Amino acid sequence: MQFQHAALTTIILLLELIPVRTVAAEAVDLQLQRRFADTVRPFLQTHCLACHGKEKQEGRLDLSRYSTTAAVAGHFRLWDLVVERLEAKEMPPEEANRHPTPDERRAMIDWIRALRQHEAQRRAGDPGRILPRRLSNTEYDYTIRDLTDVDIRPTREFPIDPANEAGFDNSGESLSMSPALLKKYLDAARYVADHIVLKPGGFVFAPHPVVTDTDRDKYCVRRIVDFYHRQRVDYADYFLAAWRYRHRDAIARPAATLVDFAAEAGISIRYLNMLWSTLTGTRHESGPLADLQMMWRDLPKPDAEHHDRARRGCTEMRDFVSRERKMFAVPERSIGVYGISMGSQPLVLWKNRQLADNRMLCHIPQTVGADAPENAPHEEDIARFCEVFPSEFFVSQRDGVINPSNRKEGRLLSAGFHLMVGYFRDDQPLYKQILDEQSQSEIDSLWQELDFVTFAPMRQYKDFVFFERAEPVWFMQEARFDFARAEDRNVTSDVMIQRLAEVYLAKASLQSADSPQVAGQPVESALDSGKQGGREQALQAIETFFTSISAKIRWVEQARLAAEPSHLKALMDFSERACRRPLTKPERIELLAFYHSLRKEGLSHEDAVRDVVVSILMSPRFCYRVDLPQAGDAVRSLSDYDLASRLSYFLWSSMPDAELLGHAGAGDLHRPEVLVVQTRRMLQDRRVRGFATEFGGNWLDFRHFEQHNSVDRERFKSFTNKLRQSMYEEPLRFFVDLVRRDGEVLDFLYAEHTFVDSVLAEHYGIPFLGAGQNDWVQVDQARRYGRGGLLPMSVFLTKNSPGLRTSPVKRGYWVVRRLLGEHIPPPPPNVPELPEDEAELGDLSLRQLLARHRETESCAGCHSHFDSIGLVFEGYGPIGERRDRDLSGRPVDTQATFPGGAEGTELDGLRRYLSEHREEEFVHNLCRKLLAYALGRTLELSDEATIQNMSDNLDNNGHRFGSLVETIVTSPQFLNKRGRDYDMPQ
Repeated sequence: MQFQHAALTTIILLLELIPVRTVAAEAVDLQLQRRFADTVRPFLQTHCLACHGKEKQEGRLDLSRYSTTAAVAGHFRLWDLVVERLEAKEMPPEEANRHPTPDERRAMIDWIRALRQHEAQRRAGDPGRILPRRLSNTEYDYTIRDLTDVDIRPTREFPIDPANEAGFDNSGESLSMSPALLKKYLDAARYVADHIVLKPGGFVFAPHPVVTDTDRDKYCVRRIVDFYHRQRVDYADYFLAAWRYRHRDAIARPAATLVDFAAEAGISIRYLNMLWSTLTGTRHESGPLADLQMMWRDLPKPDAEHHDRARRGCTEMRDFVSRERKMFAVPERSIGVYGISMGSQPLVLWKNRQLADNRMLCHIPQTVGADAPENAPHEEDIARFCEVFPSEFFVSQRDGVINPSNRKEGRLLSAGFHLMVGYFRDDQPLYKQILDEQSQSEIDSLWQELDFVTFAPMRQYKDFVFFERAEPVWFMQEARFDFARAEDRNVTSDVMIQRLAEVYLAKASLQSADSPQVAGQPVESALDSGKQGGREQALQAIETFFTSISAKIRWVEQARLAAEPSHLKALMDFSERACRRPLTKPERIELLAFYHSLRKEGLSHEDAVRDVVVSILMSPRFCYRVDLPQAGDAVRSLSDYDLASRLSYFLWSSMPDAELLGHAGAGDLHRPEVLVVQTRRMLQDRRVRGFATEFGGNWLDFRHFEQHNSVDRERFKSFTNKLRQSMYEEPLRFFVDLVRRDGEVLDFLYAEHTFVDSVLAEHYGIPFLGAGQNDWVQVDQARRYGRGGLLPMSVFLTKNSPGLRTSPVKRGYWVVRRLLGEHIPPPPPNVPELPEDEAELGDLSLRQLLARHRETESCAGCHSHFDSIGLVFEGYGPIGERRDRDLSGRPVDTQATFPGGAEGTELDGLRRYLSEHREEEFVHNLCRKLLAYALGRTLELSDEATIQNMSDNLDNNGHRFGSLVETIVTSPQFLNKRGRDYDMPQ
């Protein structure tokens, strides 16, 4: 009974509370309306409407339209400006006939603020109207990057996106679509589709277009060569790892295994095992293995401070192996048939196979006295040496046969044909001795993909037919070969290849070994069956060539046909990822129907796939952010998939990843604990750099500094493109670090650390402690060098300088506008310009010129807000370099009297002033900017409560940046959308 009574009491209290709140709100409405009638309207009539009424609208402002409190509440941004002008006593102007008393002015300001606060409470949590919009240029680029796994950047030629009122280019207010821009979107989609590479299972995207044969070759060959070069085949690395294992007790690693040392060195355990057995197994008495084992035994032992002291000896062992191995290389051989060029594909391929097969074999030179048993090296030992240490593990470049060239100028993976397509795989030592099963499978697939993607066997065979017929001295000049023509589309069919093989072999078999002429043709080769090569081997090589090339061609044809279903499935997967949600069954049917219609029109499978990809990228489901509202004006939750997109484009400026979409599919993303966990995960991801670039870059106005060109490089020769890039990178590194470690937002102002690379360190005069010139390192005590936090970063100091001098005006304005959020009106027309060159200021210093400038009444009001703040930066030159004298030779003066009367010197004085007087403004501005960016719209009165929550949560969580983000993503504005009170066109 007690429980029932308590519950009933609670219900009664709640029912009573609702009308109390309603009555209270109505009472405030009535009070505001009375004050509007009694105070505001008379004030407007007396002091404002003469210049801003129906008859006259200076600045195109008509205040006579605002005859009710509701009208004022509907345009609060304009009335915020009215408050600013009233507080600054800029309205009414000095020349007005009547001026309000201080009490009248305060009453007007208080009423506007009271109405604002009342409306903010009444609308709190309303998500506002978020317009459907296209992806911004940056979002499009990032999304294509994550969709294709390639940084294609197809919007390079797009016009720059306009920013909204908050300064960001991610809102529907600014991201419209014009016919001209639509054409650019189509060109971009086609450009992306040109990167598609069809593979035996699905498709991927290359880092460059792959429409031409040359580009396809480049893609596949580069991947194989990169694989080869990733393999560690330096003998010295293996010798050193084996040495460390041998002395594992001495280096305090008694339990470590060969596997452990191989993993630490990044080398093959398979080959390390072989090398260990060779060095420590049966002792050899003579030959290179005996010498190598002696060098191994002579390596120094490690000591407490030098665990790798044998490195030099390991290098000498490697050099010894390289020298000795050349002595036992198997000589090259050639074969031929009279009348067939030495550059003919069958003969070149036979030679390549012999070279490849001999990589782990040896040839013992017949030297004087070698027949004597006591002088001859043991052949088995030499054979073992050559097997363990192949002549080459792989060949990535091969000289030509007809015109041999330097190895460095050879064609990658080329078979060595003269002016013909053809690739040859020569990597058996690597495959057998270095690679594990997984790596073997990978390189096998890469070589298969080379044939599959490039049609190399078909092109190679067509080149063979063409060149065998093209040259007057070549083999296929007779009429019986006329049926075989490279331009015939059927020339690569199995029937045609067999027919040519029969005729070709028949003629080759009839050639006389001792005749210098065949059918009246001069002999190109002097080879015969009694010299370098056997005629029977040549005939076998020809037969092998035709059999092998036909098999490769048949495999490519069958594999490409068999792969088509996987490509269609990949299209479905690609479309789902592009749309950022599962496809409906009708959408899948529509997509497949479009593909089949293209095939019926005569397009090839590959061209049809490209066109389907273009259609996907042109779909509004991809290139638009559309959270379509439902009819009515009610507030509804976003779907989990819409929420996933809103979250990812907030934190990454890109599409959701698989994990985020997985939670959307499971339907649990709206749960606060899941949402917070995902948010924290995403803030740790590398893609958060997009957040730093787009939010940080636009908030702090350095987004486009990479193209900054106002610096006079003749006067400032150290300002190179590399320094400019380093300047741009510094705040990004700082921002990403702060986000990832969930640092304090006040570090933006007061941090004692920064990040530098070698170029920026030299510019700052900071000793560089990085391992390489391109490394970035954190400098923890940067204050001693005049750095630390955002304020002294060169990117801001340089961007806010005209080029040949500093600008206290621009630098100070940047602080109060970007960091503190002050709204400063634009300067009046015909403002006198300061001299462009600091070295030519004349008798007055820049500080004195600014003081004279402030004597102008129309300028003083604004400049008093920021000139003094800018003057503390005078210890930094036009490109942010530290200095004691300006370009005129005068000592710099960094003393300042800040707004409100506080005084300070240099950056420490400014930091102290901000900490004591303006810190709350910085935090409030950061909250507003971050919320506007997250929601992708200009802020409204309904957002004030969330902004206050952000500020409160910062105070309660040690000013950690993550608390700002978590407050936003769990706010009603972020989780919901407002319905529409109008009908959408069908």
